[in-house]
Amino acid sequence: MSARSALLIIDMQRDFCMAGGYADRAGLDVARLAGPIAPIARLATVFREAGLPVIYTREGHRPDLADCTPAKQARACAAGAPIGSRGPLGRALIRGEYGHDIVDDLAPHLDDIIVDKPGYSAFHATDLDHTLRARGIGRLVLTGVTTEVCVHSTLRSAIDRGYDCVTVADATACDDPALHAAVLRLIANECGIFGSVADTETICASVSAKVPA
Repeated sequence: MSARSALLIIDMQRDFCMAGGYADRAGLDVARLAGPIAPIARLATVFREAGLPVIYTREGHRPDLADCTPAKQARACAAGAPIGSRGPLGRALIRGEYGHDIVDDLAPHLDDIIVDKPGYSAFHATDLDHTLRARGIGRLVLTGVTTEVCVHSTLRSAIDRGYDCVTVADATACDDPALHAAVLRLIANECGIFGSVADTETICASVSAKVPA
């Protein structure tokens, strides 16, 4: 794994991975969305040991919803989980609420980077691109949820910006396993039009090979 690589952990928040959160209230299978926790934890450990950046994203909005578009709110309402509505984990997808933060098993370390985003792509209305280029990062290892929305939106944005990308199959998830598999096939289409797909074991072996004994 190149020294210009970074691990990107997308939206592994309580709102998406725990009962009572936004995804659960919208009718998604949060047990499936929590599935990548163990693989991501392993990847994060290996990246930190190698001195490579670990970057978290959190999807969420200002308490006054000024950065939530009417169209996005309409979609959330149609799903049965209006953004900002109160639930067991606090106001749904609102920054500073309990549900907005990362799940305990993947709690960021002090030196990790956290990017708060109001949209699906981690590059939309954030300083992620600047952060990556300032550190000389050219390769992104993508993990998190959901495969078909925020992971794939971020992947497409990264590809358009010239980043080399690999999506980790067992460290990403969505509510529908068939859809997850279809998105992974799409990534590899046209000789890897959206980068490559690998598994946690392969990525860990590649990173560890660069760590001095």
